[in-house]
Amino acid sequence: MCSSIGIGKGILIRSTPDVCGNNNKKRRELLLYGKRSSSRVVHQWQEELQLLCFGSNSSSSSSRNSRTASCYPRIRGQAILTPPTTKKRVFTFGKGRSEGNKAMKSLLGGKGANLAEMATIGLSVPPGLTISTEACQEYQLNGKKLPDGLWDEILEGLTFVEAEMGASLGNPSRPLLLSVRSGAAISMPGMMDTVLNLGLNDEVVAGLAAKSGERFAYDSYRRFLDMFGDVVLGIPHALFEEKLENLKNKRGAKLDTDLTASDLKDLVEQYKNVYIEANGENFPSDPKKQLELAVKAVFNSWDSPRAIKYRSINQINGLKGTAVNIQTMVFGNMGTTSGTGVLFTRNPSTGQKKLYGEFLINAQGEDVVAGIRTPEDLETMKNCMPDAYKELEENCKILEKHYKDMMDIEFTVQENRLWMLQCRSGKRTGKGAVKIAVDMVNEGLVDIGSAIKMVEPTHLDQLLHPQFEDPSAYKDKVIATGLPASPGAAVGQVVFTADDAEEWHAQGKSVILVRTETSPEDVGGMHAASGILTARGGMTSHAAVVARGWGKCCVSGCSDVLVNDIEKAVVIGDTVIPEGEWISLNGSTGEVILGKQPLSPPALSEDLATFMSWADEIRHLKVMANADTPEDALTARQNGAQGIGLCRTEHMFFASDERIKAVRMMIMAITPEQRKAALDLLLPYQRSDFEGIFRAMDGLPVTIRLLDPPLHEFLPEGDLEHIVSELTSETGMKEEEIFSRIEKLSEVNPMLGFRGCRLGISYPELTEMQARAVFQAAVSVSNHGIKVLPEIMVPLIGTPQA
Repeated sequence: MCSSIGIGKGILIRSTPDVCGNNNKKRRELLLYGKRSSSRVVHQWQEELQLLCFGSNSSSSSSRNSRTASCYPRIRGQAILTPPTTKKRVFTFGKGRSEGNKAMKSLLGGKGANLAEMATIGLSVPPGLTISTEACQEYQLNGKKLPDGLWDEILEGLTFVEAEMGASLGNPSRPLLLSVRSGAAISMPGMMDTVLNLGLNDEVVAGLAAKSGERFAYDSYRRFLDMFGDVVLGIPHALFEEKLENLKNKRGAKLDTDLTASDLKDLVEQYKNVYIEANGENFPSDPKKQLELAVKAVFNSWDSPRAIKYRSINQINGLKGTAVNIQTMVFGNMGTTSGTGVLFTRNPSTGQKKLYGEFLINAQGEDVVAGIRTPEDLETMKNCMPDAYKELEENCKILEKHYKDMMDIEFTVQENRLWMLQCRSGKRTGKGAVKIAVDMVNEGLVDIGSAIKMVEPTHLDQLLHPQFEDPSAYKDKVIATGLPASPGAAVGQVVFTADDAEEWHAQGKSVILVRTETSPEDVGGMHAASGILTARGGMTSHAAVVARGWGKCCVSGCSDVLVNDIEKAVVIGDTVIPEGEWISLNGSTGEVILGKQPLSPPALSEDLATFMSWADEIRHLKVMANADTPEDALTARQNGAQGIGLCRTEHMFFASDERIKAVRMMIMAITPEQRKAALDLLLPYQRSDFEGIFRAMDGLPVTIRLLDPPLHEFLPEGDLEHIVSELTSETGMKEEEIFSRIEKLSEVNPMLGFRGCRLGISYPELTEMQARAVFQAAVSVSNHGIKVLPEIMVPLIGTPQA
């Protein structure tokens, strides 16, 4: 007999007999993906080792890659298959050549594998090296010490980078500066650590100033001191931020860019003093020591609380650790001919085929991603750096065609020259995922089978989220407008910390997390919140990217919002909103709305209908719904359900006060006559509901479960005196009788007690009423030409088998 498989909230999937009997296919899948590895899988790892030794330029290796890649399904948010441990732990890359490729994500992480791939296909990628995830695993197992020989391998890789760039680490006359970034096999945006501008000290900054200008050099130095202190040595970022804000106030500067080179020199000295004040030690000026500490910091960030929580929330497991990407720095903060940006090759919210991203002139990457400055639209880059923009457009086309996916790209323009810093599969909303998949099939980029794999189950769940009932009705209550960072609607009570969001959510409350800007430490509260509102940050800020990945409503970069964390209040114009006040967010328009606005269910789009028709053509499973009311049944039918797999009759009793009162009279009844009188009141309600469900499911099966939950769930909430008082007024019974009845119903564990078929056995009139309601409804609608296929489930029974 086939079992039904529950997937997601409110969905029941039942295997058809031909699938259930397909044991040979299951056995083949077990051989390929299970513990009994086949020779085909072993051969894959052998080929990867050959690629490491001999490169991937030959046609035979290309054909091997395409042949073996087809053996593996696309895996998101799950364990990644990994080859046996290799001896090589450091892999270099530069334009036109690399020691890795995109198939090596488990070893090089997503970022490292894609950097290697971009370099191989000829894009302008700053040279660098990737330390493998296996090295991270060795580091963790080695008591958080670098494994033997790894540092020498890193220095050997560094020699390659220095030769490529004609510069060296710590050399004032030809300085090489580095970025040190994390990168796991599965993208975890903002969860692990990054260090930029590594290699600066007092001597090197002087050489850099002579070469590229004092303001640029000391701006880079103060950024490095801040980031290195925070990420590597655990000095709170707020201590550096305080010095910066004080200096800006003193100089009357509104923006960081308003500070002069002399101001920044002063700030550098103040930052170096922060090291002494916070840690009692001087800033480590040896560039190689800086590199060693930074590598360890990235390895350590794999086990940081925020990274662990993110993996738990997204059910990411089975990974060895994070890779470390050490890459030549390129600079977006070298004046008005430089800048930095983040983009998606298509709109991740809507799926529209248009470059979607942001750009900051005279800035570095963390300014965009961290939301420190609210960036501008990509049109800014198109207007002021047309040649670099044109090259960027071409690169985006190349990458989409190469990866056959929508890509998330980070780039920098240094003195009008474009550099590609990283690319990865872009996180997207449910609406975006479906449109991108459908469009790419229509464009001939992917086939239907590949397109179906591009859409995750959680994406479809997002499309079932509600929207505002009538957006025009709340226009007079809109108090601010920010950036529409992640679509959908959210209604909740305002909270100001991630911890409060988690705590309130645990109490069953809907909350909106309001922050000046989010950080990776907020990830738990962001996940618990119904929506997120930030005062700073753009469409590619931490809050926006994480919220879109979860399908959570987010409005970012709302400059009218002033957050007072101490007073736990947010000020928007003349309006003060304290903690606990209700607000609503429209993530599709960026509107912030006062009060609790009504929501409506979503509608099935044309793209979703097309996508689901593709899935219908190739699936072997029957999809059925959980539905307890005629309205739910009609919605399920409209969304393509092939019947109702579970109709929970007890849910019908909660539809009105009259129904719940009749149920309570039935529970409190002492004699069968009293119980039958209460059930006679319930019979027409149940019959009417079944008639509506049968009409909606005309010609499709409906599985109806008889009453199952413990009876205490139908009693009023509150303390015992309140329950007794309410039941006395509803039933007309004496308090003594009610106390006695409650005492008889009380159980140590109600969920394992008097419920399911035990109720029907003890009170057969209850089962009789429900069966009568089902059959009367079936006869009634059948007389009107409706085809009824009812199935009755008796809960908590078993069939003994030999």
